[in-house]
Amino acid sequence: MKDCNDIGGMQYLIDDMKVGDTWRIFKILAEFVEGFEKLSGIDPAVTVFGSARVKEGDAKYELAREIGRKLAAEGISVVTGGGPGVMEAANRGAFEAGGQSIGLNIELPFEQKINPYVKKSVTFDYFFVRKVMLVKYANAFIILPGGFGTMDELFEAITLIQTGKIIPFPMILVGTEYWGGLLDWLKNSMLENGFIKKQDLQYIQLVDTPDEVITIVRQFLDTNRTV
Repeated sequence: MKDCNDIGGMQYLIDDMKVGDTWRIFKILAEFVEGFEKLSGIDPAVTVFGSARVKEGDAKYELAREIGRKLAAEGISVVTGGGPGVMEAANRGAFEAGGQSIGLNIELPFEQKINPYVKKSVTFDYFFVRKVMLVKYANAFIILPGGFGTMDELFEAITLIQTGKIIPFPMILVGTEYWGGLLDWLKNSMLENGFIKKQDLQYIQLVDTPDEVITIVRQFLDTNRTV
């Protein structure tokens, strides 16, 4: 039997273990503890997002793979959602370069298997716990073309930066052709209506090449890391 819960504005199915919500907090706490224990020490790290539907050989797959490889060559851990597509490609690039390749998987009604290029993995039942982990250890977000999940991570991170909950680390959109229309809409609709400030758009950087990604990440690490 399944019950439908809405936690943090996200609605999803979880198994009914015949326990009340009060007891479920211990499972949530356990996921946080496991995440903190397994992910401590991965700094510097970046989180890579993008579509799970991209296949090997696709230009976006190979782009993510090259980004993962170059990040690993810089000694930067690559963190993804652990699934297929862009996530697999970024993990694969890091794996092939001998770097830290990390996947934060999520249990879904339709099974999502961890991709074979992940060296260190954590699996979560709760999206909101996983999202904390994807943000907590990131020095940058690298966002390739994707769907609703990719958009969710993008705008949640921007909101956290905008509201001062996290430091303004780089939000790097990769692919002018894909993301250009979104940025135009943000400027022509959100900004023009006064719903965001001009400075809010400065959190987002738009690039097309792996070298541009590495330059932005390296500059941020060189000027903001204290250890």
